[in-house]
Amino acid sequence: MLKKILSLCLLTVCILSAKLSDAEKMVALHHLNPAIKIQCMYATYDNFTGQPLYPVQFYNKAYLLKEVAEQIHLIQKELEQLGLGLLIWDAFRPLQGQQQLWNACPDDRFVAPPSKGGRHTRGTTIDLTLIDLKTGNPLDMGTGFDVFIDRSASDCTTLSEIALANRKLLQDIMKKYGFTVLKSEWWHFDYENVFDYPVLDVSFEELALIR
Repeated sequence: MLKKILSLCLLTVCILSAKLSDAEKMVALHHLNPAIKIQCMYATYDNFTGQPLYPVQFYNKAYLLKEVAEQIHLIQKELEQLGLGLLIWDAFRPLQGQQQLWNACPDDRFVAPPSKGGRHTRGTTIDLTLIDLKTGNPLDMGTGFDVFIDRSASDCTTLSEIALANRKLLQDIMKKYGFTVLKSEWWHFDYENVFDYPVLDVSFEELALIR
């Protein structure tokens, strides 16, 4: 009996250590580079589901794997030389958030089932756009965030010359630092070999402790 109890205790310690290990892989982008603008749309009503899916305290916060966050930091620094910056709409998404998103829209054309993990749950994926640092306004990209129409495709050509140029600028600088744009969403970028990274077991509560 004692042996069984000790085995269960050891298993519990291993599980807790694994979760801690996942959390330790992450950094808070808002601490790494406070100049990056963050407006997490899933902490608001202003997203395609029409309801907040993340706790409101995560509106101005974003988290990524350390090596991915460092590349975003470098992108921001390069953009600043052009008078531009990044506006982030979503980054790492806990499985809690993926489940809530699936509950609101159980359609795998738009949302990955939580059982498959998805892209954002790996800490390698980010939704973003470019802003003018003087005004703080987003550049014209032809559509807004989470607008699921043909013009949202990253290779769409039926846009204004300004929108096409802005998308090219965004895609070029993201590619330079190891990111690939999702074909159906111009705002969605995956870090290299996204599915080589495991789904991270980090909750919203644990995210709040990450700095």
